[in-house]
Amino acid sequence: MKNLELQDRKDRVFARGMGNLLPIYAARARNAEIWDEEGNRYLDFGSGIAVVNTGHSHPEIVQAVKDQLDAFSHTCVMVTPYSTAVELAEKLTEITPIEDALAIFVSTGAEAVENAIKIARSATGRPGVIAFSGGFHGRTNLCMGLTGKVVPYKKGFGPFTPEIYHAPFPAEYLGISPEVSLAALDRLFNSVIQPDQVAAIIIEPVQGEGGFYPVPDGFLSKLRELCDMHGILLILDEIQTGFARTGRMFATEYSGVEADIITMAKGIAGGFPIAAVVGKKEVMNAPEPGGLGGTYAASPLGCAAGLAVLDVIEKDSLCERAVELGNRLQAGLHRLQADYPALIGDVRGVGAMVAMELVNDGDVNRPNPELTKALTTKAANSGLILLSCGVRGNVIRILVPLTIKSKHLEEGLEILERVFVECAGKT
Repeated sequence: MKNLELQDRKDRVFARGMGNLLPIYAARARNAEIWDEEGNRYLDFGSGIAVVNTGHSHPEIVQAVKDQLDAFSHTCVMVTPYSTAVELAEKLTEITPIEDALAIFVSTGAEAVENAIKIARSATGRPGVIAFSGGFHGRTNLCMGLTGKVVPYKKGFGPFTPEIYHAPFPAEYLGISPEVSLAALDRLFNSVIQPDQVAAIIIEPVQGEGGFYPVPDGFLSKLRELCDMHGILLILDEIQTGFARTGRMFATEYSGVEADIITMAKGIAGGFPIAAVVGKKEVMNAPEPGGLGGTYAASPLGCAAGLAVLDVIEKDSLCERAVELGNRLQAGLHRLQADYPALIGDVRGVGAMVAMELVNDGDVNRPNPELTKALTTKAANSGLILLSCGVRGNVIRILVPLTIKSKHLEEGLEILERVFVECAGKT
């Protein structure tokens, strides 16, 4: 069956709002390789958007899910729970950098964020929530309100949940310093919402969809001080950064800051739908019994996969591997930047969460989304899956599986460099 035939069938039955980046229909995948319905092979430098950190169809994860499926697929954890959910919660509360933590499970990252806000409002009795420009927290109504990017996530979908406010994210490459961001928070408190009405501040330690901008050193500590001063809870969205992606189990660990709540999903279960909220006991216990949950929350298949993922991360030292991969990726991109400084404005990354920002004439204020789109398209035609991101649509993000073979990493970098040169020659 041909890719374009399937695309035509999809276009006839899917709403256009649920589009797809490429007309490539996966037939099977292993580790960092995908084969489409026509038998074409691709190297996956996107990992399903940071989901398969442990690679496609990791045999240990597949086996764990098969064993669980042989036992049962669903009973509802809020009716007749099961040991894998308990064990996964035990392990998550142990590895999450929060003392005396409790967990809940839901199905998606957006649900995790929604529940984190519910918990924060319940624990504080306050309505307000502050998020940051460029942040991405999901596509539900409340999460769209938190998200700091209009097209395509917010356009035409308002009004959004009230009592949500935004401050500029401290992206130093874009000229927004930590001081500017903190001053904007102070202005919010003085002119828009008093701090004793703010339940939580939510932030990604490294922005995902916003452009892979890492929080500057020391900024989370300043936020922690601000939150403590005003009785505000600090929520760290680790949905894209979690589970060894940045070289630590959670990116928060680089800062030494203890959050009140951490949201997690994506890499948690190697491709099986499950998400979690982990937070301080006194905060997590604020909602009444029955106030949190969901029919498919703590899916038995997801819990089994999650336990296997944690085993693989530890056994294969994937945190250390993420650092190695990130160093190699950044070295390749910096070499390319040296040859094309007018087109590659910045190369950045934390662990294996790496990006390059494309501009015109080396000018940060002249983004180049046209080159970005051309590069992702041409890369796919050459056998490499690349993703873009950024509020301005001009950032190439690289999220290789942490289990990728070195020869496949080098092969993918060679393709990337070759197609970049080809695309650059046409600009």
